[in-house]
Amino acid sequence: MSITATYKVSGMSCGHCEGAVSGEISELPGVSSVKAVASTGEVTVTSETALDDEAVRTAVDEAGFELVGTV
Repeated sequence: MSITATYKVSGMSCGHCEGAVSGEISELPGVSSVKAVASTGEVTVTSETALDDEAVRTAVDEAGFELVGTV
């Protein structure tokens, strides 16, 4: 069973931003897909189990952006 969560990320403005955020989040254990959309600031993550919000926050920070919360 997979779980899908959508996060709101501030600061993404282009495809490079989407790639940076997607790349960091996709390295988290159990993540099977990540779709970041700069125009909406939404990042949809599909994973095997629920992700720890702090782990997602750290990954977004590593990419240079800010996790605002879940949608």
